[in-house]
Order: sequence, then C-alpha cells, then structure tokens
Amino acid sequence: MKVLVTGAKGMLGADLMARLGVVHEAVGVDIGEFDITSELETMDAVGGIRPDWVVHCAAYTNVDGCEKEPDKAYHVNSEGAGNVAKACWGAGSRMVYISTDYVYDGRKGAPYVETDPTGPLNVYGMSKLKGEKRVLGVLPEALIVRTSWLFGLNGPNFVEAILKQVGVKDELSVVDDQVGSPTYTVDLADGLVRLLEVEASGVVHVSNDGMCSWFAYAKKVLELSGATGIKVKPITTEELGRPALRPAFSELSNDKYRKITGHSLRMWDEALAEYIDNRKR
Repeated sequence: MKVLVTGAKGMLGADLMARLGVVHEAVGVDIGEFDITSELETMDAVGGIRPDWVVHCAAYTNVDGCEKEPDKAYHVNSEGAGNVAKACWGAGSRMVYISTDYVYDGRKGAPYVETDPTGPLNVYGMSKLKGEKRVLGVLPEALIVRTSWLFGLNGPNFVEAILKQVGVKDELSVVDDQVGSPTYTVDLADGLVRLLEVEASGVVHVSNDGMCSWFAYAKKVLELSGATGIKVKPITTEELGRPALRPAFSELSNDKYRKITGHSLRMWDEALAEYIDNRKR
C-alpha cells in the first residue's frame, strides 16, 4: 500500500511515516514542497504520486494563533483540506483527514461519540470542522479521525512546555477546569495505520484512553520526569485569559475505533511515561 502523508515532518507526520515504513510504502511531503492552499499544486503533487491513501496531517494548529489570524486558519484548515480531497478524487486515492476534539463545545459532560452534535467554541475548531465537511463533500467515503491533546518527540507540545520551566520557575499556574485525553503521536500513528489496513471510513475518534485536566497532566509530567523544586497551582480558564475559548470537557469515546480494529490505545499516563523515557535517550 502506498500512502502519502502531508505534514510529514510534523509531530504526528514524522511518527506516522516511521510506522507506515515498517510494512507499507510511505511518501512524505511538507511545507515548501507544495502548497495545499494552491489547488493546482495539490492536484499535481497527489496526481504525480497516485497513492492508495493520503493522510492529511498538515494544518494550522496554533489555537490562539487561529483566533488572531482567522483567514489563515480557514485558508489552510478548510480550503487546503478541500484541495487535498479534490486531488484525491482526481488521482483515485482515498483520504484521511486529521481533525480535533475542539469541534465540540465541551458541555456534554461525558465522552463524546462520533454522532454527537458539534459546536466549536473557537476559530481553530470551526476551521477544522469546515475542513471535515469540505472533505466529505468531495469524498463521501473519506475517513475523518478526531483526536486530542497531542504530544510527541517531533514538535512543540504541552509536555515540553512544562519541562522547560523546571529550574526556571518554582511555581506554575495550570488550568484545572479543562478535561481531555492526552494522546501520544506514536500511538495515534499506529491507530491510523490499523484504520487504513481495514479501509475504514466515516468519522472515528482515536485517542489514548483515560482523561485528566491540564493541571493533573502537568503534575504527572513532573512526577514521571523526576523533576523537583517546582510546584503546580490550579487555576481557572478565566484566570488564564487565553484568546481562544476551549471546551471544558472534550474526552473522546474510542468505542467505535475498538469495534473497527479490535484494538485499544493504552492509557495516556502509560504513553506519557514512555515518551518521557524516550526523550531522555
């Protein structure tokens, strides 16, 4: 199986390329090689490779940045995704679009299933939801994978942001009223390959099992890393005052993924322990 990965040098893309390369032919492209916001360039790139699948990881993922640059967010996350879908249609390729838990409003109070109503609170979530709709409008059999709170070795993430403060600050203030599921890109990459291999379609949630608040997440990061001399103080979202609103509760139910693949992603804290061990090597 030949798989083209956009955003191949990013946090998820790099791990996906490594996982695919074990048993499949992986072709990676990233920014600078072609512009997904150009329909012509995208058509030429995908048409030249003619993959069996395109996994579209490329996106503008800075949540607060999207709030400040909404035109860029929609141009990349929505129109760009539409261009990739058109290119897949032209090349006879199937497509996976990587989406987000931020398409939900966080008011459900229980894990979200794929059929729950969406209601993004911020520009990032709205741009990704519009991207989903553009993709499915062109390719009704496309696979939309919603995931959450990514961390991995190949890009900036919350874990690194916390560890950078060790030895610099003696106290950190971290939000305790937003709950979700941290997801290791190595595990997500494995989940994506499993879905490709069974030719899944439709919307599927894939995240590490379990949930926590950002505050609990930060405490676990410090505990597993063995860091000392730094305390974590819980604060509210309102106290933090970020430009973009975030859902208060965005844990994703992985039941559909389990039924499709017969597989579960491990608990988030187990994955985090492996990540911290790997980054020390």
